[in-house]
Amino acid sequence: MNKDKKAAALQNLRQDYRKGELLEAHVQDDPFAQFDQWWEEVKQTPLKEPNAMAIASVDETGQPSVRMVLLKGVSAEQGFVFYTNYNSRKAQELLAKPKASLLFYWDTLERQIRIEGEVVKAPAAVSDAYFNKRPKGSRLGAWASPQSETIPSRYILEENLKSLEEKYAETNEVPRPPHWGGFLLQPTRFEFWQGRSSRLHDRLVYKKSDNNTAEAKQWELTRLAP
Repeated sequence: MNKDKKAAALQNLRQDYRKGELLEAHVQDDPFAQFDQWWEEVKQTPLKEPNAMAIASVDETGQPSVRMVLLKGVSAEQGFVFYTNYNSRKAQELLAKPKASLLFYWDTLERQIRIEGEVVKAPAAVSDAYFNKRPKGSRLGAWASPQSETIPSRYILEENLKSLEEKYAETNEVPRPPHWGGFLLQPTRFEFWQGRSSRLHDRLVYKKSDNNTAEAKQWELTRLAP
């Protein structure tokens, strides 16, 4: 395919979104409750991994990087929970600049959710509890892979794993590596996006209120133009 045909093919890719609407009168007062509602709905669709989310971080120069991770817990008390190697690029960036943005894209419902907030390390007990629930192979993999480091070949990973399988052959007990654990993203902003026809999409934003009085709502709801 030549460049002109490729450009035309890309420019002609489009969908007219008609699966739903997102109106202020129909949403929850609390964004975590709204997330839970949408989560229950997306679980009923054939989407393979609805808990897959992109997470964006920045390095010391301000260069952003983004990658997919899996959501492993969510609550108003903890925030959004995911796990990684603390020596990885993402973890080092989050530890140095502890702010991040998450993105869920659920094409089966023509929906997106963007979440921004502060990031903290999960308590060791939380990381231990999740690590011990993982399949043994995944627990060994956390030891075998020096995540984000340059390696000469895949052979290194396979040899590391083989050595660990031999070491723990007689037991299912594999300790959590000190360099592996969870992060909690504690939101200050949610944006719920529902695709609509003619690109007039619905965008509702929940922003954490700066008003700390007892009468004030914790979250302020506004609408953005698409």
